[in-house]
Amino acid sequence: MKKIIIASALFFGFFYTSQGQDKVTLQDAKVSKLVFEKTQHDFGTIEEGTQATIQFKFVNKGNADALLTSVKASCGCTTPKWTKEPIPPGGEGFITAIYNSQGRPGNFVKTITVKSNSENGTDHLTIKGYVKTKPKTPQSPVLNK
Repeated sequence: MKKIIIASALFFGFFYTSQGQDKVTLQDAKVSKLVFEKTQHDFGTIEEGTQATIQFKFVNKGNADALLTSVKASCGCTTPKWTKEPIPPGGEGFITAIYNSQGRPGNFVKTITVKSNSENGTDHLTIKGYVKTKPKTPQSPVLNK
């Protein structure tokens, strides 16, 4: 009998304490949400030595400021530049990827990893293309005197 009384007291105690608590929904949480216009870009065929550049634009569709905490390329041949200040809800930002094709003939696929305080936390951008070998310039013959 004691077990039933104790179990009943615990049940009603939990029931009444849970009724007085406010429920926090995900809609109430302040979170940023990055929505990119596109996450991939194909440069097609470019000539060796070209500094191929693309700007990835995004909008913060969340209800809190977005902040990019880290933007890193998968290789030293790609240099990223990005919006450094907080992006308010509804505001726009960018990430520019610059691919240095000098000395890198052939196909390439590079990734830029974007870390932020957004609901995803991490986004990935991809650039790709083909680098055509730059034609060799003919050297003039050396004349012997």
